[in-house]
Amino acid sequence: MFDKMLQISLLYDFYGQLLTEKQQEVVQLYYNNDYSLGEISEQLNVSRQAVYDTIKRTEKVLFEYEEKLGLVEKFINTQKDIERILEIVEKIEHQIGSAKADLSDFREEIKRIRTISMDILENSP
Repeated sequence: MFDKMLQISLLYDFYGQLLTEKQQEVVQLYYNNDYSLGEISEQLNVSRQAVYDTIKRTEKVLFEYEEKLGLVEKFINTQKDIERILEIVEKIEHQIGSAKADLSDFREEIKRIRTISMDILENSP
């Protein structure tokens, strides 16, 4: 996928509400606020080992949610499809600006937009 910090942050955005309050707090402090294990342990009045264990357990839970539900993967795929649509629209806009474009070019691009859009709709929950 991509680097772990970004990955966990994205997973947290999608599944954070499914975590316990303590897990949410530790993830927020560690990943979003960039606190060290020591800083978190001081703030929560627990051992560094307890913080570390909570982080590792929470990471595992977040990855399990994604494995079962796949919401992040669907989101990323949808983003890619939208980027493809925007590229096609930009191409059409460029063709409209040029005098050499004919209607068959537009029809082909419109078919591509329709296909991508239908794929997005079919794969949406």
